[in-house]
Amino acid sequence: MLHATQHADLPSGELDSALRGGPFHVALRAAIAARGLPLQRVQHHLSRHGVKVGVTSLSYWQQGARRPQRPESLRAVRALEEILQLPDESLIRLLAESEPHPASGRRAARSYRSLVEASAVVDRLRAELGRPADSGLHTLGHHECVRIGARRELAAREAHHIVRAHRDGVDGFLAVHRGDPGCAPRDMRVRALENCRTGRVRFDHDSGVLVAELLFGTRLRAGDTFLFRYAVEDGTARAAREYLRGFDVPGGQYALQVRFDAAALPVRCHRFTQHSPAAPRGGRQELPVTAPHHCVHVVEPRIRPGVVGIAWDWQR
Repeated sequence: MLHATQHADLPSGELDSALRGGPFHVALRAAIAARGLPLQRVQHHLSRHGVKVGVTSLSYWQQGARRPQRPESLRAVRALEEILQLPDESLIRLLAESEPHPASGRRAARSYRSLVEASAVVDRLRAELGRPADSGLHTLGHHECVRIGARRELAAREAHHIVRAHRDGVDGFLAVHRGDPGCAPRDMRVRALENCRTGRVRFDHDSGVLVAELLFGTRLRAGDTFLFRYAVEDGTARAAREYLRGFDVPGGQYALQVRFDAAALPVRCHRFTQHSPAAPRGGRQELPVTAPHHCVHVVEPRIRPGVVGIAWDWQR
């Protein structure tokens, strides 16, 4: 029987080579084979770690047909390192190193490595606050307004959520904000605007991630709907070039508006989508910056798992 507290010595032979050189799916397949575990047993051990992953997904992962990408999948990869008695970060590192590279001459988006790291940071900060991974809320509507300042920085964003509880006892929401490279989460401010108040706040300087409790002041019952608004004042990084939002599960409407200061207008803007953080970007559509409001927006009638964002170019 495998125990969570056991760790094997550094692997040797084929497994050692796979862990050093990758790719991820080859290392995972070698680790499972080295332990002599059928996928059903691997799934059982994952469930004991509180992570639900299907046998089909595990099979796809070790074949290279799919990659773990969602937060729940990344939690599974970390659990697999423990279950298969592998060195810490060995599989996560291979996932990050095998990220697709942008085409030559094109600006790189936030790397898959950084998204993996940010997801792990959010999990850690959530655990520190004692908040479950399942918020107990389903999104009916999510509207964001991002304000770009005169220094081209992400000055602030405001979020308006319409949610429905799918279990009893939900009393709040964990807001997550990730600043641009070089930001200072310590200097950011979270403001509760409507039907909530700010609770505990935690941040991680290296990843630029800030999480904040938004407390409703009431406990929702399953089926109850609730509306709340909050804002994050940022303005701590250099020039922003895009804003994106990732979704793990389907939901209701999502609207994103980016408003530019009149003293810092971009030369062009476009919307984009991604099926996952590691997938190539698609759905490109040019967005004219309208006067006199100097803003652009996108509306997704139904949220689907993946990424929606707006990117822009500055005059050099």
